[in-house]
Amino acid sequence: MAKEVIKLNGDFIRLQDALKLSGLCMTGGHAKIAVQNGEVELNGETCTMRGKKLRTGDTFKFDGKEIEVLMV
Repeated sequence: MAKEVIKLNGDFIRLQDALKLSGLCMTGGHAKIAVQNGEVELNGETCTMRGKKLRTGDTFKFDGKEIEVLMV
């Protein structure tokens, strides 16, 4: 499985926003439910904190796809 990279401006992005922005979830509501149900991995561990701040180097995985965050 190839890891994709999303490049973002700023210091951080919240997990549910990253899921929506990356296209893995179509809506914020879908992202919220996926995180709360334990369907998302952050840096190799299940994460149920939808407001978790992601920074450069963090990776999240959902629905068989892995995304790395690069803040520029």
